[in-house]
Formats: sequence, structure tokens, C-alpha cells
Amino acid sequence: MKPLALHIVDTTLRDGEQAPGVVFSLQEKLKIAEMLDKTGVPEIEIGMPGMSEREASDIRMLCNAGFRFKSLGWCRAKKKDIDAACNAHCQRVHISLPVSDQHIHLLGKSRSWVLNSIESLTQYARDRFEFVSIGAQDASRADSSFLNDFISAAKFNEVSRIRIADTVGIMNPYTVARLFRKLSSDYPEMIFEFHGHNDLGMATANALTAVTSGAKAVSVTVNGLGERAGNTPLEELVMALQLSMNYDCGLNTAYFSELSAFVEKASGRNNSVAKPITGEMAMCHESGIHTSSIIKNPDSYQILKPDMIGTQQPALVFGKHSGSHALISFLHQKGVQITKDDGMRMLQQVKHISIEKKRSLNESEILNIYQSII
Repeated sequence: MKPLALHIVDTTLRDGEQAPGVVFSLQEKLKIAEMLDKTGVPEIEIGMPGMSEREASDIRMLCNAGFRFKSLGWCRAKKKDIDAACNAHCQRVHISLPVSDQHIHLLGKSRSWVLNSIESLTQYARDRFEFVSIGAQDASRADSSFLNDFISAAKFNEVSRIRIADTVGIMNPYTVARLFRKLSSDYPEMIFEFHGHNDLGMATANALTAVTSGAKAVSVTVNGLGERAGNTPLEELVMALQLSMNYDCGLNTAYFSELSAFVEKASGRNNSVAKPITGEMAMCHESGIHTSSIIKNPDSYQILKPDMIGTQQPALVFGKHSGSHALISFLHQKGVQITKDDGMRMLQQVKHISIEKKRSLNESEILNIYQSII
């Protein structure tokens, strides 16, 4: 597997918590940060210190907890936010500025105000931080010539990194590839970060494309937690790079299942059972053809191995589409010997009950059927 020099910025504690109705306690924030640190995520957008004194206090606690990752404070285009990030002991600072005319006008500002703010705010921030990131908010809907002006101004003021934000999730892999190939060609020395949203279901694909088209950094959240349809999911992007592109991001993916489950519980946002990578049923099989093949060779219908993400192989699912091979194999594992003919008779009952109940059957139900038939 080829090593990939990709810098991951996890923003679960900032953009993830902005998902409607999500509030993390300080203890939950510390636990999430601890698990991300064990995973090896190099940088965490730790929150918005300028939002309130309580938020700043939580961030200060996180920043002083001795984690290995770099802590990044998210700021509005205000000097007081930069001061708040400094007072909260953030190691790095990110300043978000609008670049689309729609977002600029929402603030009652102008393009010239944006460019002037880059100069004044980055100079102010650089007096307080060694690393200053600038965010091009709503970059995907910005006028291309103004986006170039924005990047040129950021480069002139020696920012450390520029975030290209697909704030409303309008981009697709083709537009992402075109944009990042141009940016990396026009500004080869600049580090560009892609920040995607999942409104059209393309956040993972867009981030994957950005990474392979010149982006050196990408921001993600655990489970894709975030506003509206969410952000690029950490676990999906990393495993897609590993299994589909043969790239190693250098993270310990064995923590993904535990991390996903904890964020799911802390956020109150339940994952789909079929969510890629960490969904409860993401590695489950019911079809007779599939289960028979999986028993013989797990690679036949499954590219993801449970130990990659720190979980166990889920039990086979029995229902309408099951086959006798999987049923007999399951019973043998339980110490029950059954003939092929009895297995076929039992299978018909499993299918009948599954259709009536409109669901799969659990282990105890399977064993009860066995007791009633044999």
C-alpha cells in the first residue's frame, strides 16, 4: 500500500456539533478528542472560541489536555475571535471569509472588504499564531476571478493553508477535479484543503477526488456529522482511499467502529444500519448465494474485513432470501448436527416466518424453529 501525504483535519467538535440539535458535553468532547488522538488524526478543529465564554473554557480544557494533535480554533472575520482562540490556547487559528457574492452580500459587505480583511486579519493572527488558515466560504459558488483574487491575497499575506469550502454541497467529482487541478497548477506552493458537505450525497466522492487532484488537506467529521446532510465522513474517506485507491493515510483505523458508535450516541444522531463502513448491517449477508460464498471465502462478497475497523464479523442474517448452507453451518457452530433434508425443511419455515414478520430472524428464533421441527 502506498503512503499518502494527506493532512486530515477533523471538525467533529466544530462543524459536527453544528448539526441541528447536537450538543456535546465537555466529557463527551474530551472522549471524542481522546479517541481521535488514538486514531492518529493530526489536527482537530476544536471549536469556536469566540462563540461564548463557556465554549472558550471547554476549548481551553481540550487544548491543555496533552493530546498529540494540533488544535485549530475556528474564527469569524473578527479580531475578537482571534483573541478568543489565543486565550483558549489553540495552537492554530482558522479565519473564515465569504467569497461568493451571495454570502458577501448576506453580511452587508463587499469584495473589497473581503480582500482588505485578509490583509488585516491574517497580519493580526500571525502576530499570535505560527499557523494561520484562511477559509474561502462558499467557494464552490464564487466567481472564479474573485476566488483567484482571494487566493492571491492570502498567498501574499503568507497564510499557511487555504480551505476551499463547498459550503452547500453543490460540487461533483468533475467540478472538484477541474478546480483543484487548476489551483494546484496555478499555486503549486500553496496547501489547499477541501471542505465538503453531503447535500447531494457526494461528499466522500468529492473529497476523494480533491485529494487525488491536488488537495493536500481535507476536513472531515466522524459519521459525516454536520449541518443538513452532513460533512465528509472520516471513516468513509480513509477506507475508500485504502481499499479503492491503495493509499495509506497513516491512521489507526481499528478505532473507527468504537469512535463511530460513541459519536452516534453522544450526538443522538443514529446512523443508518446500512451506513458504509460502520453501519450495523454494513457487513451482513442474507442471500443464500452470498452467505454460502462468504462461509467458503469472506473475500467473495466483502472487501472490508471487520478487524480493519475494530469490530467482529456480524452474524449471518436469516430470512426470506436465506439458503440451507448458511443455516446448516450456523447450527453446526451451535453444536447442533442436522441433515441436509432437515435443513431444507427448516429453511422453508424460516422463509415463511420471515415473510409474515417482514424482517429477518434472530438466533433464538432460529433455534426455536429447529426445536419445533426436529
